[in-house]
Amino acid sequence: MSLLKPFSKLPGLNTANILPAGKYEGHLTSTWQTTWFKLVESEEQFQQSLADALVEETSVTVNVRLAKSLPLPMENDESRPRIDLVVFIINLTSELSFQSAEASLKYLDPGYFLGKVCFMVTNARNASAPAERLDAVRKLAASLHCPLLFAEDQTPDGVASATERLLTILKVAAGLVPIATALYVSNLTRCTLPLDIDQPSFD
Repeated sequence: MSLLKPFSKLPGLNTANILPAGKYEGHLTSTWQTTWFKLVESEEQFQQSLADALVEETSVTVNVRLAKSLPLPMENDESRPRIDLVVFIINLTSELSFQSAEASLKYLDPGYFLGKVCFMVTNARNASAPAERLDAVRKLAASLHCPLLFAEDQTPDGVASATERLLTILKVAAGLVPIATALYVSNLTRCTLPLDIDQPSFD
């Protein structure tokens, strides 16, 4: 089992790299840099919709690797490119989805939590999604100082909106935005706990 590390490999400058990893992998031509973006989710339909939209980006090459959970197989470690952003997609109607994301975190190097991890939740408006689970996701994201995004996965507009927000974070995490750093943007966009969620008392 492999611990995923964000800085163990150099990025590819002025190259367009592709790693064949199944039908969700995509490749577009770029004169600058290939960025690698990992989606961790068990619902493949939304993964595929996001992946298809992400690889249509033309300003940089976006390659999408898909995984249901971490860790990644050790045998592919040497050939695996540097992954710039890990996104945990959590279906709020599924306790297993949350547990899988939570269990996967221990397979990430601490360096990823310096602006290279974010959480995305779906079905937040679903009546069957318990409020306690959303609170738990918020607490998890806040404790790790990570952004928390909400996505509507049932409509093309919702997927397009989620894609746009992920691309903004991805480009910074990959070092493709001058001056901006992943840690700085993460500090601006990280999840914070609302006042109605249990917090330490200073009274």
